[in-house]
Amino acid sequence: MAHRLLDYYKAIDHASQKMLEAAQTENWDQVVHLEGACAVLIAQLRHQSRTDNLAPEERKEKTRIMQRILRADAEIRCLAEPWLNDLEQLMDSKGSVH
Repeated sequence: MAHRLLDYYKAIDHASQKMLEAAQTENWDQVVHLEGACAVLIAQLRHQSRTDNLAPEERKEKTRIMQRILRADAEIRCLAEPWLNDLEQLMDSKGSVH
């Protein structure tokens, strides 16, 4: 099945929204899993973009999609920061025990 370039942006958007939902429920394992799925989609997008171009109306939709992705990413980072700080403290305390 051939994928249109815009389909990749939509799939990344969908995964980023699912990541946000997982972060909101503190399901960090799911966040990490979805982050991996996004990485695969981004690699596929990069590959596809070497040969495909977006039409003008698709570029407008891409801009809206990218804004949603960036908003979700910012929210995820805000939600993850306390968790990452706790993890860092845990790692530091484990590292200081000999």
